Amino acid sequence: MGRLWETNKDISKKILNFTVGKDNKLDERLIKYDIIGTIAHVKMLKEIGILNEDEKEKIIKALNELLSKKQIKISKSEEDSHTKIENYLVKKLGDVGKKVHTARSRNDQVITALRLYYKDSLKIIKLQTRKLIKTLKTLRKEYGDAEIPGFTHYRKATPTTVDAWLGSFIESLEDDLKVFKSIEYLIDQNPLGSGAGYGVPNIKVDRTITQKELKFKRIQENPLYVQNSRGKFESAIAFALSMILFDINKLSSDIILFSEEDFGFVKLDKQITTGSSMMPNKFNPDVFEIERANYNKVISLELMLRMLPANLISGYHRDLQLTKEAILEIIDTAESTIDTFSYALKHISIDKNRAQKLITDEMRAVERVNESIKSGIPFREAYKNEKRKIEKQL
Repeated sequence: MGRLWETNKDISKKILNFTVGKDNKLDERLIKYDIIGTIAHVKMLKEIGILNEDEKEKIIKALNELLSKKQIKISKSEEDSHTKIENYLVKKLGDVGKKVHTARSRNDQVITALRLYYKDSLKIIKLQTRKLIKTLKTLRKEYGDAEIPGFTHYRKATPTTVDAWLGSFIESLEDDLKVFKSIEYLIDQNPLGSGAGYGVPNIKVDRTITQKELKFKRIQENPLYVQNSRGKFESAIAFALSMILFDINKLSSDIILFSEEDFGFVKLDKQITTGSSMMPNKFNPDVFEIERANYNKVISLELMLRMLPANLISGYHRDLQLTKEAILEIIDTAESTIDTFSYALKHISIDKNRAQKLITDEMRAVERVNESIKSGIPFREAYKNEKRKIEKQL
């Protein structure tokens, strides 16, 4: 059995290998969702009279058997999950299996599988982010009253507290979850039934059936928009995830600096540090350096997602195949980064005494200016008086 599209038996194997790329391996992750989408499609085909009850039951039974397998391998020759599924059905059911692709294109099939995958993945990442917020709140509760140096321009500026420091990230992550809501709303649209971008001619598909079966909140009505949203929706997901990783990037930079020996008021448990192959004295914050770098990685992949659909006319183009690897890599990176960051934060502590020693007298300058203002001295005069005192001490 060949590929779903195959009519040209003379096509070069070199060209096939190049155009398939990593799709077969990537689809091993998505085939579960492709099967779920196919089951919904089969139920719809029965309702509109393309399949009879017996055919529907046989196909769904076979699909559930395939779904129950722990691992489904897809070879280069099979190309993708769509071919794997249909070949499996044809081998098992004969001509009945050949009916499963009626009123469907690989285009709406892959977008359906991806949307279902996105919905599950974003649920996991949202839970991980809430767990991260909870971890930060625990740290803040334990050390919140500790005074630490506040910085501007990489110079000590004025005292602040652990409560204010960690609280800034808690508040930011809570805002990130608000961005998540709009992304969840965006992707929760049923694309199945849009065909290759121009609907399904001469067959009146019922997209409300597949919408309900697949638990999409609504239908993405315009079939061409379904195709044009590929890359666009992925970019939106990437943006939402990059906002979370932006916060992790910044907090990682803080932890790296504040745990450095000259500062030393953030303490890293030895079990989250790594060493040097040459210098036995080193206890490196590698985990936070990789956490920091992963934001930049996601941003570069996000740019790729924005660039791939750009300048293409409406409709499907094979360029869009490359969006699949990029978005899966972004989701994997986000999941591992958020989860590991929460774990690492449970193994840091704040040395309050060390932090207090870093707060030198000149850092209290603003406090003294404000005290002078309370006694009736104008701000500008109080500011200049304090400035002159500091300059004399230098």
